[in-house]
Amino acid sequence: MTRHTAKCLAFAIALAMTGTDILARQDHSHHSDALGTVHFETSCSAVVSAAFTRAVALLHSFGYEEARRAFEDVAARDERCAMAHWGIAMTWWHPLWAPPTNAEFASGRQAATTAKAIGGATPRERAYIEAIGLFYDGADTASHQARAGAYRERMMRIVGEFKDDVEASILYALSLLATASPSDPSFANQKRAAEILNRVSSAQPDHPGVVHYMIHAFDYPQLAPEALPAARAYAKIAPASPHALHMPTHIFTRLGLWQESISANLASARTARELVARTHPGATSFDGLHALDYLVYAYLQIDNQERARAAADEAAAAKQFDEPSFAAGYAIAAIPARRALELHDWKAAAVLEPPAVDLPWQQFPYALAITHFTQAMGAARTGQPERARAALESLRKIQQQLTTTPVPGPYDWAGQVESMRLAASAWVSRGDGRNEEALSQALAAAELEEKVGKHPVTPGPVLPARELLGDLLLDLDRPDEALKAFESSLVQSPNRFNSLAGAAIAAVRSGQRDKAADYYRTLLKQVDQASKRPEVRDARAFLNGL
Repeated sequence: MTRHTAKCLAFAIALAMTGTDILARQDHSHHSDALGTVHFETSCSAVVSAAFTRAVALLHSFGYEEARRAFEDVAARDERCAMAHWGIAMTWWHPLWAPPTNAEFASGRQAATTAKAIGGATPRERAYIEAIGLFYDGADTASHQARAGAYRERMMRIVGEFKDDVEASILYALSLLATASPSDPSFANQKRAAEILNRVSSAQPDHPGVVHYMIHAFDYPQLAPEALPAARAYAKIAPASPHALHMPTHIFTRLGLWQESISANLASARTARELVARTHPGATSFDGLHALDYLVYAYLQIDNQERARAAADEAAAAKQFDEPSFAAGYAIAAIPARRALELHDWKAAAVLEPPAVDLPWQQFPYALAITHFTQAMGAARTGQPERARAALESLRKIQQQLTTTPVPGPYDWAGQVESMRLAASAWVSRGDGRNEEALSQALAAAELEEKVGKHPVTPGPVLPARELLGDLLLDLDRPDEALKAFESSLVQSPNRFNSLAGAAIAAVRSGQRDKAADYYRTLLKQVDQASKRPEVRDARAFLNGL
């Protein structure tokens, strides 16, 4: 992104934040209660106008189930409202998450078919219905990605056909993100989406989709600083949405702003619990689990182990779910793995078992790969090579499955699992004394992980491969190279506890005491005062000795 574009973006978001207060004092017939403001004209009955726009606001904050119920209510109250069925079809897609299951796809296709059968009353409505129909049509002959691309191209034409339709521009921006490859070093789709959102933000400054999709467009280490204004605006625009409260923490995590991440995820988890208690009594919200994953990650970076344990216990107690989604499965698998790996509790890591909860794990085996990676790392670091090799074999099988039958969408899950297998293999090789092979595997893991990029749902790898390369180099007494690896990891994941501590240790061993002091000061600035980790004790002792 050019500096000019970045400045324009920052200006537009700042304008949006100030403009929100002004607009709030005006009469907004389309304002949705604590969900932001959406302007979406339809030919449907005026009686359902407010309900329809509220449903669209929910859709933009990925409140899919609640949006679906709202669209269904509109359809029941106005049988000729084809756009209500368009909305239902939109809720079954989840463009930035996992692809729809067979059952979800069937429901979405039925809604799209119904919308087409009723027929939009205006050329614009017919165009929207045609666009979503392109995603659901031809599933037997066209891939998920091809159909998502067809939807994107139709939305692009709608933007040209209806130049004053801001909603079309916002949805087109989302379609660009849905078809963007995280491994594209130019971030072409992401930047294009940001330019569109930047352009429309002054017209609809408190539209939930504008700031939401801006955050997704910049949810990458290289781009994240540009999204900080949007991140801080979104929760204020749509405080009733658990996802809106959580989403800013994607940027806070990218920038290592742990306290802001903690505060936002606490609010998101609380709102998710309140919502699920009303809609699915006795179940656990996948939105809440998603927030807990990010919350545990942040607590571990400041070494507040007590609160990390409490959040992890809450996640572990989940047995029923409002939606058996990938986000729920990923969080349940990742949280206990993070605690063991981040704390270098290798014994606990070696015996970690797959989650014993009723979720369709066969639909997201890449989530279970986290457990096998944790087992392999723990076993390798505790002198259990056979146990480590068994876990590596499980990773190999999952990677092979994902290669043979790729997950639909632009994200390379097979590559992500392979990077974990290589990283764990490096430590098995190290245990066998095959040091050069270990380094080769660790470097390959880091390069592959960085090429694949981060999936939009995750806060990041359970242990960054570049950080693990630094650990390996330290273990081999090569501190100069280790320092470079840790510094590179910190560019990708700022303020990570283990990378800061590793960089400081490597700097001390390589005789760079000033640099070591800088890293130790940064570490102490973020950690909880009650921290008793050896790295924190060493940091205090080093700085006291200067």
